Amino acid sequence: MNSSPAIRMERHGNSGDSGEIALIVLQDSARMNPLGRPLQLRLRELLAEVREDTSLRALVLTAEGRGFCVGADLSSMGGAQGGAQADGRTLGEQTADNMQQLSNRLILDLQQLPVPVVCAINGAAAGAGVGLALAGDVALAARSAYFYLPFLPRLGIVPDLGTTWFIERRLGRARALGLSLLGDRLGAQQAADWGLVWACVDDEALREQALATAARLARLPAGAVLEARRALDHAAASTLEQQLHYEAERQRELVGAPAFMEGVQAFMQKREPVFAPRQPG
Repeated sequence: MNSSPAIRMERHGNSGDSGEIALIVLQDSARMNPLGRPLQLRLRELLAEVREDTSLRALVLTAEGRGFCVGADLSSMGGAQGGAQADGRTLGEQTADNMQQLSNRLILDLQQLPVPVVCAINGAAAGAGVGLALAGDVALAARSAYFYLPFLPRLGIVPDLGTTWFIERRLGRARALGLSLLGDRLGAQQAADWGLVWACVDDEALREQALATAARLARLPAGAVLEARRALDHAAASTLEQQLHYEAERQRELVGAPAFMEGVQAFMQKREPVFAPRQPG
């Protein structure tokens, strides 16, 4: 198990501390888990461990306390002064550079991880924390959780860390604009009803449900989550004719591969398929 003051990683499975599911927990609960630089760096390190450890087949990302993540650590931003910083850059230039070099890469790490990612949103997801909460593949929200975008109405800046990309695609333009401009809190149940998250669950059941969902995802064929992400991303930018062609070309490669053959045999034998784990590289 790896740990730090602000974050820890555990393994869950059938053999004590070793198993097929990684659980990463943000634990700066007193401050509701702001995205300070040390936490982001450590989280990227842990995601790299998950990527390289082929015995791991799913990830759960969650947090402790009342908040999942409240976004940027404003206390570390020089008192929000807009003038030149010590290195000669403006605060805006410094912020943008930090995003390009670290924060944006963190979101891409989650989106490109070769295992399914379950985000278990235990409490408030605010600011850039919304982007982090939505960067996984399946999002479960505790009933007391909510989503809050203070960027434009409170700070005069745009939602970031992929938030605009995620909410527009999941909610549509009207709801995405309303949330961005009005700054209303979106409760977990309404978020599920609108399709922002997969499900709303009772607070006390969140982690158990997240691990159970991850266990189901861990049984998928290796590479299934990458295929699903790529297919849906392609569909979002394609005509029907282009997508039909894409699907046919993917089947050209995938039909007849070991996972497909195991699935066919399992169907014929009336049993659950057992897929091979990820391979290195």
